[in-house]
Amino acid sequence: MLDAQGVILYQSASAERVLGYSPSEMIGRHAQDLVHPDDQARVAETIAAASAAPEGTGTVEYRIRAHDGSWRYVESTVTNALNDPAVEGVLVNSRDVTERKQAEQLQKDKLAADAANQAKSSFLANMSHELRTPLNAILGYSEMLQEEAQDRGQDDLLPDLTKIHTAGTHLLELINAVLDISKIESGKMDLYLESFSVAKIAQDVASIIQPLTQKNANKLVTVVSEDAGAMYADLTKVRQSLFNLLSNASKFTHDGTITLDIRRETSPGGDWIVFRVTDSGIGMTPEQMDKLFEAFTQADSSTTRKFGGTGLGLAISRRFCRMMGGDITVASEMGTGSTFMVRLPARVTDPKDQVKQLAVAVSGENAGTVLVIDDDSRVHDMLQRSLAKEGLRVFSALSGEEGLKMARELSPDAITLDVMMPGLDGWAVLAALKSDPELHEIPVIMLTIVDDQNMGYSLGATEYLTKPIDRDRLAAVLKRYAGPELSQSALIVEDDADVRDVTRRALELAGWSVVEAENGRVGLDRLAKTRPGVILLDLMMPEMDGFQFVDELRRHEEWKLIPVVVVTAKDLTAEDRERLSGRVGSILQKGAYSREDLLRETSALVVHRIRKRSPAAAAPAPVAG
Repeated sequence: MLDAQGVILYQSASAERVLGYSPSEMIGRHAQDLVHPDDQARVAETIAAASAAPEGTGTVEYRIRAHDGSWRYVESTVTNALNDPAVEGVLVNSRDVTERKQAEQLQKDKLAADAANQAKSSFLANMSHELRTPLNAILGYSEMLQEEAQDRGQDDLLPDLTKIHTAGTHLLELINAVLDISKIESGKMDLYLESFSVAKIAQDVASIIQPLTQKNANKLVTVVSEDAGAMYADLTKVRQSLFNLLSNASKFTHDGTITLDIRRETSPGGDWIVFRVTDSGIGMTPEQMDKLFEAFTQADSSTTRKFGGTGLGLAISRRFCRMMGGDITVASEMGTGSTFMVRLPARVTDPKDQVKQLAVAVSGENAGTVLVIDDDSRVHDMLQRSLAKEGLRVFSALSGEEGLKMARELSPDAITLDVMMPGLDGWAVLAALKSDPELHEIPVIMLTIVDDQNMGYSLGATEYLTKPIDRDRLAAVLKRYAGPELSQSALIVEDDADVRDVTRRALELAGWSVVEAENGRVGLDRLAKTRPGVILLDLMMPEMDGFQFVDELRRHEEWKLIPVVVVTAKDLTAEDRERLSGRVGSILQKGAYSREDLLRETSALVVHRIRKRSPAAAAPAPVAG
């Protein structure tokens, strides 16, 4: 309770419990002395307004200093009782809202952090586009110039051209390393687990790294124990980690020996594969080893000046290993060399995989199988009964995560997929299916309560490649997707003139006829005049970008089946992949499709799948009419 001047006349026991002041410490003090300086004007205004009228009231939220020096948030109701003979004061009833305010602040901080991460991801994606686009021209032209110089016998030009190409390749590796670090830090780096021979990966790595070891007159020795066997892990990340370790050993060793020793260790919790890379190089001090695995850090500045490098390789390798449940350790002495040890589980478990492993045996090589992914059990029951009558084997998954797991295990002939599911929705599942090399050809029927047919067709990019373009990979993709009767024609939709030129010349050398378009709108105009066998599409363009182009392309019946290969320098986000990855077999709107529609679409896709897999297969499953 305050007097007319704001001096404290009384405090309750609850105020003492919350703030920690005894009555003798409070009574006689001016209340504003305890209010946060930034809030004093607002509190004074509220008290003055309430005191201006008999029985006037007001509410104010502010910070008040507790006895321990901390600030507590309170919400106070001010009531004017100066004219009440029993009170003769201003009553201030307060409620401690500190926890609520802290929770609100945490939420604001989280939103700000999310926004910062999103901005960072967007910046990196755009940066990768801006850097890779000119690199595409550097690498592409240098390759073509090398070939022309060889054909013309101008061997004196080859060393300089090789240096240009090598420098461009090094810059590309740096860009990719920075993007890898960013993906790991933001939690967007995924594991792609598969089984592979340990001896085979040792052989592959040794053959690739051999020229680098010989550069400094080193000898490479590979030792693989007989019981090494196979492991189940992310092959690419294991291989990249070994490349980084062997590359470093080769760089810091001269006229010495580098040994790759691989063994299997058995323990009660499961087997481990241990890779040891030992060199007889310059070695390190304990102080240098302490900061060895920090990003953009090397042993010391003199190491960077003498040997080069960015200090990213070891940081990325350790993070890869820790993602797979293992680690990298190091032992070293100055002048005697170093030993790096990679220890990984023989069977890596994806930390994101929360779905129990399902072992489902599918009998009959040409049995028609349908996987139903839907969170509604009634849908499963209806489809089970309907499709079983048509001689199709039906398997059920009640979530997107479970559906992806079963799709990998079953490799069904067709999938029906609900769009609106909790957790991983249908679009995310579709993106994952179509980005998986073993599953992307499985026809998918979308079952949706949302009228979103155009979005489904906008997912129709057949494949995407990353700039700078690997010409061999491009040729393989075009050969795979362009039919024989149209295999010699392509439409390039790309705003960068140099990239168009390099791509066109590479295709023309292979006997292709090429039509160019500098953006999506011009590309549509070209399609109105000619129908190419394949479309090579950039994503980031003025006027009409690649996403809008695909949307428009899929609206036209006569263009819908033209294969689209996205060639982009952009680092694709999950949202981009959802819009671009794979081809949708058909889309049916829930509640609007008949049983006959469903049976006709599903059976037709299954028959197509079986025929494609085995041309000599027996009679196809019946098609409902």
